[in-house]
Amino acid sequence: MSFQAYLDNAEKQTGITPRGFLDLAAAQNRTKHGEIITWLKTEHGLGHGHATAIARLITKGPEFVAAHHTGGVLHLDGLAARP
Repeated sequence: MSFQAYLDNAEKQTGITPRGFLDLAAAQNRTKHGEIITWLKTEHGLGHGHATAIARLITKGPEFVAAHHTGGVLHLDGLAARP
């Protein structure tokens, strides 16, 4: 499964876009990987793989993730906003 597919499936499960998770984490000052994994699993019902993908996005930043996992393109604004 591609990194983008993990993000898309997390959105389907929670109704929250990847950018939404970035905003929530920033608003709650969540910066530590393990803490973010626990938060995503307990409060948002994500499994370990999907929580890890979102946590990596939050801790490393979209530019890092896009450059290393998706060939430079990462869609963060949700499935409905996809071109």
